[in-house]
Amino acid sequence: MNSSATPSTNAAPLVRFAPSPTGYLHIGNARPALFNWLFARRHRGRFLLRYDDTDVARSKQEYADAIAEDLGWLGVVPDEVIRQSDRIAIYDAAAHRLRAAGRLYACYETPDELDRRRKRQLARGLPPIYDRAALKLTVEQKAAFEAEGRKPHWRFLLEGRIVTWDDLVRGPSHVDCASLSDPVLVREDGSYLYHLPSVVDDIETRITHIVRGEDHVTNTAMHIQMFEALGAGSPVMGHVNLLTTASGEGLSKRLGHLSLRGLREAGVEPLAVAALAVLVGTSDAVRPVESLDELAGLVELAHVSRAPAKFDEHELDTLSARTLHQMPFAAVADRLTAAGIAGGEAFWLAVRGNLAKFDEAKLWWRVVEGPVAPVIADAGFAAKAAELLPPEPFDGTSWKSWTQAVSAATGSKGKALFMPLRQALTGLDHGPELAALLPLIGREKALKRLAGESA
Repeated sequence: MNSSATPSTNAAPLVRFAPSPTGYLHIGNARPALFNWLFARRHRGRFLLRYDDTDVARSKQEYADAIAEDLGWLGVVPDEVIRQSDRIAIYDAAAHRLRAAGRLYACYETPDELDRRRKRQLARGLPPIYDRAALKLTVEQKAAFEAEGRKPHWRFLLEGRIVTWDDLVRGPSHVDCASLSDPVLVREDGSYLYHLPSVVDDIETRITHIVRGEDHVTNTAMHIQMFEALGAGSPVMGHVNLLTTASGEGLSKRLGHLSLRGLREAGVEPLAVAALAVLVGTSDAVRPVESLDELAGLVELAHVSRAPAKFDEHELDTLSARTLHQMPFAAVADRLTAAGIAGGEAFWLAVRGNLAKFDEAKLWWRVVEGPVAPVIADAGFAAKAAELLPPEPFDGTSWKSWTQAVSAATGSKGKALFMPLRQALTGLDHGPELAALLPLIGREKALKRLAGESA
């Protein structure tokens, strides 16, 4: 292990997102990925995706694949990917060093024994932290436990001191480690819990900044001691507030509709998901963005609030629509082609302001391409409008000049003028501006529809 891997805050940052592939990502646990990726983007750094998959029983390849797919949908593409399951020998070496230094010690209590001990401490008004009874075991007592078939789990010996750090979000921060239980690093079967592989990988991969949820604040204090015990400096830490539902409930993997997969299937724009996820609960106003680069320029970790951030699905729907309304053609050209829509930029600019979801563009392309069943309320009015329809090529002024001529000939104004034309040309009583749609529909189809023919 490279114990000299001390991060430098002067170099380009290297950050990481470290999900456990035990389920699908929801917006709450994807949020740290966004903060880290945007931080790297803003500071021209690199982003590492690390699968924390040491829990063999629960980690599944299908979830790892889904995490990569969902991050890709958001636009978060890692510069490097590693798996903890490939790195067990490195953790073994680190555990050996900690044992040799007296910082990792064997414990033989069963879960039931620990539970009873905690209850006794609580009944006596004492904090329910581990009492380090295992440190007092003699060689003979340990041998007796092992003769019973017990295998030890291993705890990290915390120094009873206050650990301090300057947090990117919270500012000067501290935790009194005397109030914490020594964390279990190694299970009875020799497998590793979260702490040791996380710290070792952060050292080995030279992570410079760690941005994660505020539920990790206590872990950070313990991890800083582990970094030091392994001869390394701690990365710069930042702890962002947690997302809740609009009603204040915590998010979980059970909320499938707030999974990235569920949001994608619902047709929500990924840029809207990203913008709301990182701007809600900050001092920056939530607003639509045209790119992740633009969002990276907006996100300041120091602006993140200490209060929980409420993720409102209704606000997301509104933001998703607003995102579409300002989206440039270049950003959707491939999506339009994939959807079989060939109207080009003129079509997109004509319809985007009427979309709540991107798939609704297909409806308006059908209106342009046809066939459309026209609605003719007054055949005489429609015939006169057809007679006055100007010759092609149509342009941005054709609609205005045509409707002025029809108004002069029929005496119709306002809704009485525009609604019959809309219903005849589109078969609908609402939609995008006809000044933009008429050139796309074309004169031939317009004449047929005004005559009541499906075209």
